[in-house]
Amino acid sequence: MDLIHKIFNLLLPPLALLALLSWLPLHVAFVLLRLIKRCLMHVEDDVAGKVVLVTGAASGIGEQIAYEYARRGACLSLVDIREEDLEAVAGKARLLGSPDVITIGADVSDDHHSQRFVHRTVDHFGRLDHLINNAGIAKHGLFEDLSHISDYTRVMDVNFWGTVYGTHYAIPHLKKSRGKIAVIASCVGWYPVPGLCFYSASKAAVISFYETLRTEIGDSVGITIVTPGLIKSEMTMPRHSSKGKSRYILVESTERAAKAIVRSACRGDMYLTEPFWTSVFYPWKVLFPQVTEWCNRWIYITLPRASRSAGA
Repeated sequence: MDLIHKIFNLLLPPLALLALLSWLPLHVAFVLLRLIKRCLMHVEDDVAGKVVLVTGAASGIGEQIAYEYARRGACLSLVDIREEDLEAVAGKARLLGSPDVITIGADVSDDHHSQRFVHRTVDHFGRLDHLINNAGIAKHGLFEDLSHISDYTRVMDVNFWGTVYGTHYAIPHLKKSRGKIAVIASCVGWYPVPGLCFYSASKAAVISFYETLRTEIGDSVGITIVTPGLIKSEMTMPRHSSKGKSRYILVESTERAAKAIVRSACRGDMYLTEPFWTSVFYPWKVLFPQVTEWCNRWIYITLPRASRSAGA
């Protein structure tokens, strides 16, 4: 057995590299042809009259996704734990063109709640065409500074299990309609940013789960994995911020992000990174992990600590 592993260790890496290099030009050509086809034919799913379920729809990206689908004439099922905030979103969605909107107060991290909002949606509309797993929360803090790790378990409960539960109950209905799932992960699911270890872990789990699920179910349900960068939402700008400004400069508006997400979901894209320029960090992380981690530690830990020391 050890001999087999030694042979594999010796032969498989160079053979895999040769296969990758030989396949790369074909892959590039295939991607370019798909881009040209989309530009010329503008192939997108027409969602007018179709049923779209959006979680985390009371604010942020989820709210804007609801409006974008409304403009396209889709019927909406809006889900959020803050049920009192959903009516205003539903009212605006109707004005923007949605023929029918229902609101459901639910906690996506609860299995029974997830079953209820999927079944209520199907009971009301008779079908389900798109599921947008958007609900999520973030909690900042360096791991070594934490006093109670249990304070962070809800991040995984909402961000990971909160997508899995709804998907589990929606899959049979989506298969009937050959529908689509869009799941909002994050760039930090593959790019290490200090202070977000649990949030990053939850989003990495989301990416891995939906890549595996897509492999399992094939093309019976389209799955788009969205990895946003910095988007102007409650995670980057507190809801009741006194200054009303994000602490980050390179943020994209939720409206622009939502348009890109809905367009990508309707096209059936496998992945979407928004804004697109943040995808340049991925090859650096894969090819130069030491450099990436050193730079991030210097930017997010060393410099802030030096600034605090200088100001003390």
